[in-house]
Amino acid sequence: MSPNAKDGSLSARLLLAALWLFHWLPLGVQAAIGSAVGRAGWHLVASRRKVALRNLELCFPELGAGERVRLAREHFRWLGRSFLERGLLWYGSPARLRRLIRVDGDVGLADRSDKPVMWLAPHFMALDVAGASTQLFQNTKVISIYQRQSNAVLDAALRGGRLRFGNAEIFSRDEAGKALMRAIRRGDAFFNLPDMDFGTRDAAFVPFFGIPTVTLLAPSRLARALDMIVQPVVAEMLPGGKGYLVRYEPPWTDFPSDDPVADSARMNRWIESEIRRSPAQYLWVHRRFKTRPPGEPSLYR
Repeated sequence: MSPNAKDGSLSARLLLAALWLFHWLPLGVQAAIGSAVGRAGWHLVASRRKVALRNLELCFPELGAGERVRLAREHFRWLGRSFLERGLLWYGSPARLRRLIRVDGDVGLADRSDKPVMWLAPHFMALDVAGASTQLFQNTKVISIYQRQSNAVLDAALRGGRLRFGNAEIFSRDEAGKALMRAIRRGDAFFNLPDMDFGTRDAAFVPFFGIPTVTLLAPSRLARALDMIVQPVVAEMLPGGKGYLVRYEPPWTDFPSDDPVADSARMNRWIESEIRRSPAQYLWVHRRFKTRPPGEPSLYR
């Protein structure tokens, strides 16, 4: 192991130890500290601050520059909370998490359905809370896809945290394919994160806040191929120590259609509507518009 790898492993272990200690604190105290970390991140992580402001400029041109700065600052406070409260999700007792997570809607749909269920869960700050709720409040086995981490210690911690309730399986993005299909065919429910820029493979440019945005076609194609029920899920972090809210919305009756591009546009319209409900809690530090149609310049300066 190289010296850099050893340093990275040590740093990761120290970070995980801090998250483990942090999770014992009352949630209100965690929220206050996480918000302070987010305020510091606004000043210290200039590259992500720039991306967030550019995303907000593209998506909310009707807002003044000052309003977008205010919204981005608030976003960083939620981002700080999301990072530090990961320890609670990874190490907190199931009983404590059930007390802190409130679920609205039909969380037990997958348990009763005679068809496999796909949960569509966009990247809001409480996304991992939504993932935990699928294991804490219903019984069907859950599968999902994750991005393998370059740091082996962090990768093992992430996997362990998401699988610790014993009712889930996750596949790295580079190995998902056939394994995912087999799991869905045997009746597992798919927790699907559909709103990231993974390039043009199996994707199309469809509107997102009026901007041609590379969007995965897989949710539509997979749901159609395997006759799946698609249920949207949105998670929200509540102020202070009030916990979390996860909304399981009624399943879509107009998805999938025989047009995956139209389905992807429909999905983006829904995500837009949810962002407008709680704009500061969406993942604005991701370069959502990185991939551009041929011949178009980058939207990030």
